[in-house]
Amino acid sequence: MPKNMIIGQSGGPTAVINASLSGAIQQAMRSPEIGEVYGALNGLEGLLKERIVDLRVNFKTSEDFQLLESTPSAALGSCRFKMPPHPDPAYDTLLQIFRKFDIGYFFYIGGNDSMDTVQKLSEFFLSRGEDVKCVGIPKTVDNDLPITDHTPGFGSAAKYVATSVAEVYRDSLVYDIPMVSVVEIMGRNAGWLTAASALARRPGCPAPHMILLPEVVFDPGAFLDRAAQLMKAEQNLVIAVSEGIRLASGEYVASAGTSATDSFGHAQLSGVGNYIKSLLQSRISCKVRAIELSLLQRCAAHCASLTDVREAVAVGSAAVSCAAAGQTGGMLVFHRVSSQPYLVTCDWAPVGDVANLEKTIPGSWITPDGWDVTGEMADYIRPLIQGCNSTVIKDGMPVFFTLDKTLVTK
Repeated sequence: MPKNMIIGQSGGPTAVINASLSGAIQQAMRSPEIGEVYGALNGLEGLLKERIVDLRVNFKTSEDFQLLESTPSAALGSCRFKMPPHPDPAYDTLLQIFRKFDIGYFFYIGGNDSMDTVQKLSEFFLSRGEDVKCVGIPKTVDNDLPITDHTPGFGSAAKYVATSVAEVYRDSLVYDIPMVSVVEIMGRNAGWLTAASALARRPGCPAPHMILLPEVVFDPGAFLDRAAQLMKAEQNLVIAVSEGIRLASGEYVASAGTSATDSFGHAQLSGVGNYIKSLLQSRISCKVRAIELSLLQRCAAHCASLTDVREAVAVGSAAVSCAAAGQTGGMLVFHRVSSQPYLVTCDWAPVGDVANLEKTIPGSWITPDGWDVTGEMADYIRPLIQGCNSTVIKDGMPVFFTLDKTLVTK
């Protein structure tokens, strides 16, 4: 008898997280091993409250899936909930819900903390003798998941960041006055997304002139010296700065003076752009502006990479295929075979090799002075931003997918 599946989305969304959802649903509908295809509203938090919807009724045609794949945010809704260590009442609650809905397959689309949940649930079900396959589907704009060459969501965010930096530089040329534009980019401990700003460089666009990464200790004095030196040759500077840069003490620049954390226990980072702005104004007498790209980095579906969308669909589909074949306790990863021509394979990795770990930029991809990235970094990212995803347009505006969130009752 086929077992039912349930899938959820967790953490911060990306421009292609719904593409992975689409790939998983489509493969589930093609799999004789899978019966009903359920979705958990707001991830594990919603699942614990039995907020479950029937996904089959939402998709009647291939156009429905295409619309979902071009829709930003998380169609099922998300959460920032980390499964507590066992024993905890949440485990038995989930076990009863899974039995009630005859769930044999659990898929979770998320990042580091979400893979921790996949690992804990996989180990729990195995310890109880329950035949529930638990599989992680990767996503994050930060590109900081280990093992995998890159993460779905990163390519589209990288494309948006590089495009925005190029546009900011063009805007800075409007007036014949010296100006520094500080662009604040997401990235807590890994600077992949900030490094992607290097792709903005083209003939006529030298920006960004400096790239500040979390992997490099931030020295305010050395930074000001470097900026002053650059201003002697360039009237208009664009500086790309990661929200997660740290001082020599190890303290996040953006969290200095505050102990605020998010629901995962991570320090809340915001305002590093304004910090850099104030620092520059104390030394350089010119106009300085701080620009925070913020949520636009992860929801700019209009700038999504076609490569990213296709790979997100593929990794969702592969996850269901692996589970249907009997695999559990793992996450799908990309292995790069070649950059020119670009070729990757989709492989399986134990989720324990991914959960709660972070992949940072190799030191060899950062210039010796620490203010820039090498050509190897650009060569690594460039294939991931290729192509433009098509969107449905009506009355001049994109049309997004709307999920029927009528709850399933048992």
